[in-house]
Amino acid sequence: MTEIIKSNNDSPLDNFSNCHEGIISHLNEFGQITDLIKAATSARKIADDTVTFFRVAVFDHHAEEERDLFPAVLANAKPGEEQSVVQMMIDGLIAEHREIESQWSRIEPKLVKLAKGHLIEIDDTAVQRLVIQYTAHARLEEREFLPLAEKILGRKDPELATLGLALHTRHVIRAARRGLRGS
Repeated sequence: MTEIIKSNNDSPLDNFSNCHEGIISHLNEFGQITDLIKAATSARKIADDTVTFFRVAVFDHHAEEERDLFPAVLANAKPGEEQSVVQMMIDGLIAEHREIESQWSRIEPKLVKLAKGHLIEIDDTAVQRLVIQYTAHARLEEREFLPLAEKILGRKDPELATLGLALHTRHVIRAARRGLRGS
């Protein structure tokens, strides 16, 4: 029997020690569960808030720009080069609206499922592409189109320029005040 123990380097006590290592490893993973539940709950809330925000603010914002602001700026632009620049900018912004909305339509169904508590995979590349594209779109409007719109609309009537900018921001501000960003 001594030869069996010598040929088998594991003693019975080593087996118990190895067993505890597995239990401890599993318990360490289990110890992370509350943080994971918090992260999952946060993901559900962000998904729900984002779906609501796009439906309530972003799509209405695009529609108002296209229905009210863009035509007003184009109608008041000086014929010739200024009007051509405005038309080119508006065409580009509208094309970006459609692309953003198309990207959103591919992401939204999964976000709706996530908001309802389903475990799903979301394409991180698609999410980041949408975030980057919308951020660039908003910056272009803020840096280039809105100052030009204010200048053009302000030539006719300073209050018209103020109204144009108010139309531009109305839905986003209203949605934020309603607490779609976490309250």
